[in-house]
Amino acid sequence: MTAPQIEIQVIAVLVAVSCALPGTFLVLRRMAMMSDAISHAILLGIVLAFFATGDLTSPLLVAAAAMTGVLTVSLVELLNRTGLVREDAAMGLTFPALFSIGVILVARYAGSIHLDTDSVLLGELAFAPFNRLTVWGYDIGPRALYMMAGIAALNVLFIAVFYKELKLATFDPALAAVLGFSPGVLHYASMALVSLTAVGSFDAVGSILVVALMIAPPATAYLLVDRLSHMLALSALLGAAGAVAGYWVAHVLDASIAGSMASMSGLLFVAAYLAAPQRGLVSILLRRARQRLEFAQRMLIVHLYHHEGVPEADRENRVEHLHAHLKWKRSFAERVVFAAGKKGLLERRDGFLALTDDGRNAAREAIAG
Repeated sequence: MTAPQIEIQVIAVLVAVSCALPGTFLVLRRMAMMSDAISHAILLGIVLAFFATGDLTSPLLVAAAAMTGVLTVSLVELLNRTGLVREDAAMGLTFPALFSIGVILVARYAGSIHLDTDSVLLGELAFAPFNRLTVWGYDIGPRALYMMAGIAALNVLFIAVFYKELKLATFDPALAAVLGFSPGVLHYASMALVSLTAVGSFDAVGSILVVALMIAPPATAYLLVDRLSHMLALSALLGAAGAVAGYWVAHVLDASIAGSMASMSGLLFVAAYLAAPQRGLVSILLRRARQRLEFAQRMLIVHLYHHEGVPEADRENRVEHLHAHLKWKRSFAERVVFAAGKKGLLERRDGFLALTDDGRNAAREAIAG
């Protein structure tokens, strides 16, 4: 493995971890699409800061992007509070307006510099090792590596310091306000971090795919764990795994690294969506099938109990009659009878179904509720 390959993977992991941490709170607050709005709208801040400084490497670009992100959130909430439009519509009105102004400014006044819309939207991680940081004449590594390491450290520090406040403001903002935790301040600080992370990830993955890295790993972790601390750690781990896997997939296919990273994160989500132990689709379908079978067994023993000892019992308490009385298919009726018999709730005697003592007691309990 060459040095540039190692550098690219380290940067990819830092980008993925940096995005996953604030993304966890976006997912929990059901604000996933706010990351999309912010990642697009901050283009305007970057362009305006570049016009003011004339330097693409100026830290003012990052600060301006963060401020534009906060402005985006403020405008969305301002529109939403008027009651005239819903939050999704407010988002759909705000970020395209800011983004389109940024695109027009880039096309009109910055077409000859490396601030084109493709680089902003798509990014290119393969070029990151070529932009080096030198200190007193010494090459100390890619500039993006240090920027993303700083952003990742800032995200970790922010979450570590305000973990309790963030947790309370996320799950119960009203209680957080009563306790004096200022959920509004935390909210805007979080959005500023999202903006900062998004602009730092531009060179690596662009403004579109950064949304995937912010949302897919936390959404995957949400399906697998319940505790916030576990979700944060697992989100970062899944993001890092998707980043490394995406790099090697792109290497084999000679494709976009950022696109492959986002695809790997998406595949991890699909795997969790299907196979998560408690919340996965397969688990839910199996649970529903089990509940349906259990409910059918209750219906069966109540049916047998109601007809027990009456003249119609010989006709009603037979498997063949369950189709007519309970509208069950023959195969399903056989499954229900077999399951109830296995539990010792009934006995089958030449096609006739008779309750056992346990079955009779279970039927009484089901009727009593």
